[in-house]
Amino acid sequence: MLHILEEISLHPNDPSIDALVRLVSALRAQATPRDPGSPVRQLTALLRAHGSHAASLRHYLLLLVSSRRQTSVYTDTGILPSDGFFTELSRRIFYRLLPPALDDVYLQDCLQRILPRHDDHIWIAAVPAQDWLDLHQALAAAPPPAGVPPLEHAARDNGLELIEAMQTLAQRITAMGLEPELIRAHPELEEFGSPFLMLNVEMHRYLEGMRQWLDGGVQPQDDASQALVMLDQCEDVIAKIRRKAAREGISVALTYLLVRMSQSIERLARLLELSDIRAEPAPDAVLDLGLQLVRGHCQRYAMRPLVASNVDLLAKNVTENASRTGGHYIAENRGEYREMLSSSAGAGVIIAFMALFKILLGTLRAAPLVESLLFGLNYAFGFMLIHVLHFTVATKQPAMTASRIATGLHSQDGGSIDTDGLAAMIQSVIRTQLVAVIGNLLTVIPVAFLLSRAWHRVFGTELISVEKAQHLLHDIDPLASLAVPHAALAGICLFLSGVISGYYDNKASYTRMAARIERLRWLRRLFGERRRERIARYVEANLGGLMGNFFFGFLLVSVGMAGMLLGLPLDVRHVTLSASYFAFAVSTLGGIDPSALWRCVAGIGAIGITNLVVSFGLALFVALRARQVRFRQGGKLMLSLLRLLRTRPLGFLLPPRDMPAQNTAS
Repeated sequence: MLHILEEISLHPNDPSIDALVRLVSALRAQATPRDPGSPVRQLTALLRAHGSHAASLRHYLLLLVSSRRQTSVYTDTGILPSDGFFTELSRRIFYRLLPPALDDVYLQDCLQRILPRHDDHIWIAAVPAQDWLDLHQALAAAPPPAGVPPLEHAARDNGLELIEAMQTLAQRITAMGLEPELIRAHPELEEFGSPFLMLNVEMHRYLEGMRQWLDGGVQPQDDASQALVMLDQCEDVIAKIRRKAAREGISVALTYLLVRMSQSIERLARLLELSDIRAEPAPDAVLDLGLQLVRGHCQRYAMRPLVASNVDLLAKNVTENASRTGGHYIAENRGEYREMLSSSAGAGVIIAFMALFKILLGTLRAAPLVESLLFGLNYAFGFMLIHVLHFTVATKQPAMTASRIATGLHSQDGGSIDTDGLAAMIQSVIRTQLVAVIGNLLTVIPVAFLLSRAWHRVFGTELISVEKAQHLLHDIDPLASLAVPHAALAGICLFLSGVISGYYDNKASYTRMAARIERLRWLRRLFGERRRERIARYVEANLGGLMGNFFFGFLLVSVGMAGMLLGLPLDVRHVTLSASYFAFAVSTLGGIDPSALWRCVAGIGAIGITNLVVSFGLALFVALRARQVRFRQGGKLMLSLLRLLRTRPLGFLLPPRDMPAQNTAS
């Protein structure tokens, strides 16, 4: 590094960034994971030992910064642009394939040459803060270089660039505060004085005083305290909208806008604190801003931070809707337990007919695409009918109940979690899942068998051929087929249907679906005013369930279609549908040998367990990530579950008689 410092000392007035590029490259090359601050300390020691090099480097850095346009570094780096989520995502994908052209006139583009690697912020952040502060102190203490004209207007130019950046951020925040999407989410902005409008007024007054002072005027009497108060009020509005979104839903556009506003407000507050002319900026605050800018620069084309910052709030609201629905899938007492058994039994009857219709549709020998469409419509309308009749499909429960458990894992105050209460909830979930599966199987198998025998009595032929029956039994044999992996794919479909349900519930709340449907004149002419209102309320309350079941039917079919198109052994196995096909096969064959029977029974059990575990695991993972929960009390929770298993083992099968009903949906 010494030869680079000597080169800078020979040409301190050279505004080229080449020397700085080589200096940063040397620091990066010498940094080690064990001691990333070693090259920074070495550079600091060289500057303290060679005062002329420190003076030249300080002069060179000041010249490099003041001769470039700095505003975009403060206003754009680490802050989302105004293009929108999907436009920004496509832009980042395109720029990773073909980076944009650079212009050294802008300091933001110079950073691309100085820090060209996407992981540069990692080693820079790994350097201890004290090492950077020592380097800053060595440069700040250096006197002006001998024989070099001072940069008389550098401080003024840098100050004006900072003022322009703060003015730009303030105007952007004000403009975002006037967005119709934001006002719709918080109508109080129109009824009372908007802090976003007052922010622009306060910032203009404060920055005008600073600008006059830089031009040689008197020191302004007012500070930035009023502007900071306005920023706090703007943050309060954003927090209210986020809380309101948990009840009324949120859109991708509003989520993107809130993230962008929060980033802009945080950046403006940081710049205001650093621009206070009554006190020198704290070195720690300067370092924090520098690290923030470096991280934002290195992640300018990264897609994961963009998706994470925007999807978290939307995912939380999607899973929150699933959580409210999930409370209805937990039986807390004997009455709810019996209701779950009867509702799941009703679903088993309908699924038996769905399986019958699929077999009949298969006899049409339609083109593969048409056949898949017919199969999908059969499943979709069947599952939607189950929802309309308030029946329960056992495998649809985990995607909902997982969000309910995640809510129990979330401690609002950061304190300890009631693991005993959470264990009791998990016990309730397990017994409810079990009774739902039993209810489905108690009806789907005998109804499917009776349908097959009724077909034979009416038409004189078997519903399916012997070859088809043997093929159906082979498909659920866990030893002779891919029944378990296919059941895992079905579990993924179940999880996705739960996400879709939550998404449409969120959409129905956010878009005020009932009010929109009530405006349909043809619906009023067709059904009348009162029925139109009932239909509107029903659609808003059940849109998620209807759409989730509709898409679930097509998801089950699309996996097999994708496997056929790709030539891969892809298919799905759903426990209740597999049980109905098992009944059809046994009816056609007139019975099977005991070993094959036990393999099929084991296959149905394995398919059911896999369906539940995969869908529940994925739903719980997403729900925890959406709430940013890091659960570290697994051992304590396991002990609570074992205690329940030892003291109340029947609680995993039957709810206690004296347990009162609870409103778990709240």
